[in-house]
Amino acid sequence: MIELDQLTKSFPQKDGTEMRAVDAVSLTVPRGEICVFLGPSGCGKTTTLKMINRLIEPTSGTVRIEGEDTRGLDGVTLRRKIGYVIQQIGLFPNMTIEENIMVVPRLLGWDKKQCRERARELMAMVQLDPNRLLSRYPRELSGGQQQRIGVIRALAADAPLLLMDEPFGAVDPINRESIQNEFLQMQRQLGKTVIMVSHDIDEAIKLADKVAVFRRGKLVQFDHPDALLAHPADEFVQAFVGHDNTLKRLLLVRAGDAATMPPSCHPGMPLAEALAVMDDADVRHLPVVDDAQVALGYVTRRDARSGQGQCGNVMRPFAATAAFDEHLRIVLSRMYQHNTSWLPVMGADGAYLGEVTQESIAGYLSSGRSRGQAGMPAAPAAPLRAAA
Repeated sequence: MIELDQLTKSFPQKDGTEMRAVDAVSLTVPRGEICVFLGPSGCGKTTTLKMINRLIEPTSGTVRIEGEDTRGLDGVTLRRKIGYVIQQIGLFPNMTIEENIMVVPRLLGWDKKQCRERARELMAMVQLDPNRLLSRYPRELSGGQQQRIGVIRALAADAPLLLMDEPFGAVDPINRESIQNEFLQMQRQLGKTVIMVSHDIDEAIKLADKVAVFRRGKLVQFDHPDALLAHPADEFVQAFVGHDNTLKRLLLVRAGDAATMPPSCHPGMPLAEALAVMDDADVRHLPVVDDAQVALGYVTRRDARSGQGQCGNVMRPFAATAAFDEHLRIVLSRMYQHNTSWLPVMGADGAYLGEVTQESIAGYLSSGRSRGQAGMPAAPAAPLRAAA
């Protein structure tokens, strides 16, 4: 969708030398993904963002959007391709909310009816009442509401690429989390390609498909958030992401990633046979599954020792379960809540996909594997049985 090729920006200094603010940055962001530019103040991330929409002209290098070199695009074409959100929001105080949202579409020649329908549609996406708010002015809205308007204004012309410069930085923590969640939901629905500038590692982890870490104008690491936390490129990246990077990964790794596939039994299996299976595998319980691999419950070693009969006769219900796509922070919390060291992992159709344990979580986090690695699938559902 968007490609930066050796993008460079130098600024002349008073002493006749040049300061290189952005130094030969190259990266590619696929269609529909969110890429967060991360780094300390003055590292070149905002300058890079502004070169993409040509608010700053590059000294050298190329920006391509959908294969087109932006040097060959006029201003109107760029506005059709790029939406832009800044931290300061930048709403026009003398315009109503509807007029603010529709600034770019009106410049592009949309008629009033089309503009009004688009404004109402976007307001609904961020849980704002169009009937009550569209005729108001920015000063009549709260800071959180204004920030939401700033985001949807950038979406109004339906541009495929959205650039965001610390869009949630000026919002209080409670509103920020709410707006971030709304933004993620909106992005999934609309499928926009997003490049966002941030200095907040937690925001980057939550929102990004890929994170680009900048230092002194150079791109020092470009990775999936989990790969960034699991394998920082150097001491600078390690310090920037924090030394609690392993704990941060709990928000990124899914139950399916850390699941293992122990042996199982079916309801008709004799208890003596189930006990032998547990002995061979050195486990303390067996999940009970039917012919469709739907998990029904489990049998403990004590149950199997109790006498004659079949597993279905002494089967216990699961105290709790984990969905394959739930992140490990939720899973661990549920384990502690139910005072258990393991949970069965269920697919969307109720199929048994293995189990996640405190040991398997620790093993995954210390294994060197990470989501987003070459060869690692983006979604955990398919590979569980093969991985086991």
